[in-house]
Order: sequence, then C-alpha cells, then structure tokens
Amino acid sequence: MKFLVSKQERVFIIVFFSLLALHIVLDNLESEWAYFTKPALLLALLIFFFNQCAHLQKQTRNIMIVALSFSLIGDILLMFVEQSPHFFTAGLAAFLLAHVMFIVVFLSRKNTQPLLYLFGAFLLVYAAGLFYLIYANLGTMLVPVVLYILVILSMAISAFIRKGRVNTVSYALVLLGAIFFLMSDSILALNKFYKPILFPQVSIMLTYGLAQFLITLGILKQEH
Repeated sequence: MKFLVSKQERVFIIVFFSLLALHIVLDNLESEWAYFTKPALLLALLIFFFNQCAHLQKQTRNIMIVALSFSLIGDILLMFVEQSPHFFTAGLAAFLLAHVMFIVVFLSRKNTQPLLYLFGAFLLVYAAGLFYLIYANLGTMLVPVVLYILVILSMAISAFIRKGRVNTVSYALVLLGAIFFLMSDSILALNKFYKPILFPQVSIMLTYGLAQFLITLGILKQEH
C-alpha cells in the first residue's frame, strides 16, 4: 500500500493535530478558549476538504461538505450541554445526520459480496454490550440513543463494504476513521450514561479528531 502525502497535506496534518492538541489542553484547563478551538477543528477540515476536492465527483463533494457541516454544528451544540439537556439531543441529531451523509458517500462504492457483511455481526455484538451497560440510565434518551447507535453502526458497515471498490489507501483510512468514530461515541456514551471515565476529554476528542481527519483524507484519496 503506497501512501503518498502531498505538501499541502503535510502542512495541514501539522496544523490540524496541533490545533487538536491545543484544544485538548485548553479543554482540560477549562479555558474559555476551548469554545473557539473545538469548532475550529471542523472548520479547518471543511476548508481543507473544499480546497482539495476538485477531483472528486460533484455528488461526493457536496455530500461530504454537508456531512462535515453537520459535524461542525454538532460540535457547537455539544459545547453547551451543561446549560440544557436539549443541546445534547440537538447535537446528537446533528451527528446522526452527519453519519447519514457519510453512509451515502460510502455506499456509492459498496461491494456486495455477502462475506463482507459478517463485519456487521461483530458490530451488533459490540453494540449490544454497550447498550447493556448504558440502558438503565438512558431514561427519555432511550429512543434517540438507540437510533443513533443503529446509524453509526450502519456508517461503520458502509465503510467496511467499500473493500475492492476503492484503492487500498482510501479504504484503510476511511475504515480506520469509522472505527475511531465508534470508539469516540462509545467513550462518550459510557462517560455520560454508565460511569465517569478518567480524562474523558482527552480520549473522546483524540479519537473523534482522528476519525474526522481519517475519513476526510480517505475520501480525498478515493479517486487517486
């Protein structure tokens, strides 16, 4: 697998992960500047994608921009969950729509070999275990959380079944990004609905940042 990184990509990698590290530090210090660095991550990713996506099909470009935009909206909404639980619900809805957009992009290159769908069985077992742990504390969030779990599982399966329909680099980056998204949301769910996790801001944001970056870069590599 030959993974070529352009000069622009190298520069953006440094900028993005420096910004991610800065946000994690500021968030743990409970600095007000974290309210700027968190949305800045997705804004930077959006700008980078927009400047690099001319080679992609128009539909892929547009749907990815919508997906990243919904993610940005979700990030902003989730920053204010302490003020009202409605912000968590609204943020969940924004990310749900982002995942739906990712699914549409991934399924445009799906491989229909039945063997590949076995990955879904593994994910269902994983999701069942997670749901078992958080179920008792979901309350009125039961339906939204179940719906979100189903959508993000579909997103991960959609990333997996691109195998053989895109180049190896694009496939590996997107699948790894989808797995990191699952990890990030799992940590978030456990921390909120099961029991507090040590340094959740670090683990959630690190896996989330990696997820968004890898999926975006993977789609940009799709046509190479």
